[in-house]
Amino acid sequence: MLSPTTTSPAEAVGVAQASNARKFYVLFFLSGFPALLYQIVWQRALFTIYGVNIESVTVIVTVFMLGLGLGSLAGGWVSKRADIPLLGLFGAIELGIAVFGCVSMRLFHGVASLTAGAGALQTGLVTFFLLMIPTLLMGSTLPLLVAHLARRNGNVGESVGGLYAANTFGSAAACFLAAHLLMGAFGESGCVRFAALINASVAATAFLMYFRDREHAAGFVSRQDSKPRSWAGAMLPFGVCLLVAGGVGFISLGYEIVWYRLYSFAAGRTASCFALLLAWYLAGIAYGSLAVRDQCRRRLRADPAGLLRATASVIIWANIAAFLVGPALAAAVAHVPIDFTYPFVFVGAALLGAAFPLLAHAAIDPSRPDAGARLSYLYLSNILGCASGSLIVGFVLFDRISTRGVSTALLLIGMGLGGGLLFAAGRKALTRRRSIGFALGAIPILAAWPLYSNLYERLLFKSEYATQPSFQHLVETRSGVIAVAANGTVFGGGVYDGRLSTDLVNDSNSIFRAFAVAAFHPDPQQVLMVGLSSGSWAQAIANNPRVAELTIVEINPGYLTIIPKHPMVASLLRNPKVKIVIDDGRRWLVRNPDRKFDVVVMNTPQHWLAHVSNLLSVEFLGLVRSHLKPGGIHYYNTTSSPEALLTGSTVFPYALRISNFLAVSDSPFTFDKERWRTALAAYRIDNKAVLDLGREADRGRLDELLHLADTLHDEDFNEPMRIEGGDSIRRRFRDARLITDDNMGSEWR
Repeated sequence: MLSPTTTSPAEAVGVAQASNARKFYVLFFLSGFPALLYQIVWQRALFTIYGVNIESVTVIVTVFMLGLGLGSLAGGWVSKRADIPLLGLFGAIELGIAVFGCVSMRLFHGVASLTAGAGALQTGLVTFFLLMIPTLLMGSTLPLLVAHLARRNGNVGESVGGLYAANTFGSAAACFLAAHLLMGAFGESGCVRFAALINASVAATAFLMYFRDREHAAGFVSRQDSKPRSWAGAMLPFGVCLLVAGGVGFISLGYEIVWYRLYSFAAGRTASCFALLLAWYLAGIAYGSLAVRDQCRRRLRADPAGLLRATASVIIWANIAAFLVGPALAAAVAHVPIDFTYPFVFVGAALLGAAFPLLAHAAIDPSRPDAGARLSYLYLSNILGCASGSLIVGFVLFDRISTRGVSTALLLIGMGLGGGLLFAAGRKALTRRRSIGFALGAIPILAAWPLYSNLYERLLFKSEYATQPSFQHLVETRSGVIAVAANGTVFGGGVYDGRLSTDLVNDSNSIFRAFAVAAFHPDPQQVLMVGLSSGSWAQAIANNPRVAELTIVEINPGYLTIIPKHPMVASLLRNPKVKIVIDDGRRWLVRNPDRKFDVVVMNTPQHWLAHVSNLLSVEFLGLVRSHLKPGGIHYYNTTSSPEALLTGSTVFPYALRISNFLAVSDSPFTFDKERWRTALAAYRIDNKAVLDLGREADRGRLDELLHLADTLHDEDFNEPMRIEGGDSIRRRFRDARLITDDNMGSEWR
């Protein structure tokens, strides 16, 4: 008989198994950290190269996921080979990822110089080949470690749940640190080097573990020792599990896209929003997998029917919770800061994340030599579902139906999957509690209209929502959300994006800056404008009598549906001078190297918003320079950023600050006060004088505007509505940092 202090052999084996598993969990946690860091940085770098329009975003995200799926397939195929040391191979893969990471940024920029102007198909192919090697390697690691661990503990659900959770927690940690520290402190290249260092450390640790543990410890379950099982095979064939895994992936990514649209709108398009949302989403997925791991180890280990019922219940409740995230966010932001609302995402993601390990546990027998391969098929199906969710929801549905419609469609699909599994489980699965849960799923569908009513007004106005009227217009496209408030203010993606007004006397949107083009360029015949927004700026510039052609590049076609509804700017779309192109501004410039302009104008959004540094960086200014005619001027909004002002004044030798705008050129130019007086006196829009000099108020306004042409002296440079020269700007902000594509300006700071 064993004494109270004596450990039984079975207990010793269990302790050894748990200790051994923990090593792999720590290793896979560290492996997940650089993977998401790479994804954030590489996506950002590729968006800079190929543009941030929806086509580029969809191509890059889909290719990334496809690479992970194919990598999973390759890893599953390799895991069937009993003669291959899986742990040693895992170490070699991590080392390969580290090597690629070290050269990735240089490789991307080298390829970009040859292909950045390519069309959508060519862009997709180039991106595919750029990302295929690293994503293939990343995707292969889960099946390899699951197969390695399942050979020891004889439990696929536990192995998948534990490893998937550890890896995903590592990815979530990377997102948190990227948002709060790494991207702002290290920039793109520094983050990639940091990630490569972690990969190399994981590789070294895996090699050390492999050489120390070539033989399985005594008592571990092996493929030869375990008894064949087929827990749910007769009840739920493997092919059905593949379809359900794909459906769950589709729903998960579909909801993530919906949530990002809502959170980005509520947060005002900050760069950190995506990383924070992804962090909470991944943390939820990881927690769900971890919770399921414990269930697979204990209660569901030998209960196939219970396993199927649990999977169906998880899918049903996951969809109800995910559907309610949007309305819960809209209600909460009126009372608490947005950072306190991310747990809503965590709950929905946790339930969604629990489904995959349960499916794997139901469909895969760990005693089979192809356990790793079967997991890779499930993982591939799940990733293909994710990729199709990104493609169909982000690229197709948002151009056709509203956020309410997309959310309702995802709920219906999820309830169908859960209901189908309950039906497959038979009558015993339909307990009173589960029947009530399934019936409750119909309530959000019926309540979709009130739950999502005035959703974007609530997200934008927050605590002031009760005192604000509804939007005049709300346009949702795959490129984003555009809202027009009752006073004509335009919000693009939840951020102030101008006002529908060309009134120079009652100047509510500082439109005088658009009219100022006539003061610093004597003959701006060919003008390029990056960004259309309300059309007010375009209307002012197009009606400059010296302008012969105005080319406008706008990323969101939704603005074209708003402008015709407002008489002040409606004629813009009928103006024969105006040519409008729907594209990313930077990408259009790269794809049209022969186009030259007298003036390039950008009413750039706030400098801290996501991707705005793409329009303020040293590299972008060099690109604009190549499109300027001799004596040409680039005129853009710095939103008073010292970094943006210094960058422009450093890249170009000649500069003038006009309010918060900066005009820069390679040739000397001046703000001609008398030329501006003449131009303003003759300016007409829709055959109506901009300034009626027969009225005292208009004459007074003309005098105010002409006062702007008085150049500031060093002692009064803080006056915001005056002219400042480049020498003064360079002196004032000499300690500021130049904005580059790599450091991304103040987006992450």
